Amino acid sequence: ELVRQGEALKRTEQMVDKMDQDLKTSQRHINSIKSVWGGLVNYFKAKPPESKPEQNGTPDYYANSRLKEAMMSSKEQESKYQESHPNLRKLDNSENYFSKADLVSSVQRDSYPKNEHLRVYHQKIDNNLDEMSSGLSRLKNLALGLQTEIDQQDDMLDRLTKKVETLDINIKSTDKKVRQL
Repeated sequence: ELVRQGEALKRTEQMVDKMDQDLKTSQRHINSIKSVWGGLVNYFKAKPPESKPEQNGTPDYYANSRLKEAMMSSKEQESKYQESHPNLRKLDNSENYFSKADLVSSVQRDSYPKNEHLRVYHQKIDNNLDEMSSGLSRLKNLALGLQTEIDQQDDMLDRLTKKVETLDINIKSTDKKVRQL
């Protein structure tokens, strides 16, 4: 949703730039209509570019790379989590949940209690803590990506606000010139 809003802000900024360009063209026409001298000045003055209006230093909008990476890794971790979670696993998966306990190296076995039931229980707790850690890491990365994206969009809103205020002043000035004709 945040990425979609960023794209909408970018399109809005482009429309405001186009409106500003159109307003400059209309001011040139008003000067030509207003007097012969204005028409003569417009004739010798360089014409504004008729092509795509300049973005006034605004870069093309791309969603924050940090946010994209966080979203991709989040989707990967979510699919891994769903595969390993006992309640979210597919029913045709006949793998025993405690089969990972058999794969633990001898170094790790020494850190667990000698009692088989306690060892399985500790391994299960460790696995759950690892899942929680990866989930918290995923949330942290998403939060940092969202923070960066929000900061970028805040800057874009500030630029857009300044452009709209300037455009409003110019429109009022042009309207006043037209009423004087």
